[in-house]
Amino acid sequence: MTERSRFLVTGGAGYVGSHVVAALRDAGHDVLVFDNLRTGHREAVPDGVTFVEGDLADRALVDTILASGPWAGVLHFAALSLVGESMQHPLRYMEANAGLGFTLIDACIRHGVKRFVFSSTAALFGQTEDALITEATPIVPGSPYGESKHMVERALLWADRIHGLRSACLRYFNAAGADPDGRLGEDHRPETHLIPLVIDAALGRREALHLFGDDYPTPDGTCIRDYVHVTDLAHAHLAALDAIHDRSVVYNVGTGRGHSNMEVIRSVERVTGRVVPWHLAPRRPGDPARLVAGADRLRRETGWTPRFVELDEIVDTAYRWRLEHPHGYGPLQGG
Repeated sequence: MTERSRFLVTGGAGYVGSHVVAALRDAGHDVLVFDNLRTGHREAVPDGVTFVEGDLADRALVDTILASGPWAGVLHFAALSLVGESMQHPLRYMEANAGLGFTLIDACIRHGVKRFVFSSTAALFGQTEDALITEATPIVPGSPYGESKHMVERALLWADRIHGLRSACLRYFNAAGADPDGRLGEDHRPETHLIPLVIDAALGRREALHLFGDDYPTPDGTCIRDYVHVTDLAHAHLAALDAIHDRSVVYNVGTGRGHSNMEVIRSVERVTGRVVPWHLAPRRPGDPARLVAGADRLRRETGWTPRFVELDEIVDTAYRWRLEHPHGYGPLQGG
């Protein structure tokens, strides 16, 4: 995208959303962030970006925002995102992710939006024997969270066929790291992602790490995940926007490299020079043994290439941000 455009980003005060907003701003675009701040942070919205606090359930407000277009596209990140929580509250996840996703898609159609980028997930795939998960891997969600994201993907398919809304469904693997320039980072309340949890354990900011399961069918018995740097992930969204002027696409976004939970612990120890305290805990429901992306389609069709491919590089950006922001975007709240 070379000409200056205007984009609406839902959930743009969250972890991935804020990095995408920064990438859009760095590319010279105008952005409006719409976020209810339940998990996002107002401080993560860059200067010069319009911010509206609100919820997708407020249909009148959504209509008012979309009516203030034209919009070059909508990027949708707002969602509940905890696999374990979704196993406890499945209908809450269906309503928040699928139901409100349908509300936003319908509003976009009514207001003439032509491009829609959706924050999807590798949790669509559940348990699989595939060494690399491609876009052709059968979709068998292992959790209500994954199911809710799949429902939105299906809605977008029909929104394209019937209404011409072009979409990109980006199936993230594990977003990790922080803005290399130190502007943004990861601050969940409570934190659930492995890399910041391991870093905080190394820094003595939390109790010993819980390692969930060591009896998976992997070389060291711990789960294997594909960690994609959040800035590389952000640039994948810009590449996807360019790809959907005349068609809809579905892309896996990852590095094609898998790292076990134990390898993450060892990486944090190398980067920080500290010992990570940890102890074994039972498996969590819904956790597949291995999720590694086959992202060749994204690379081939858009030219996207990840800049950060080594785990230590990714961990280093996360570590530096957490050192400089010991309380994230503000005072500690919760666990």
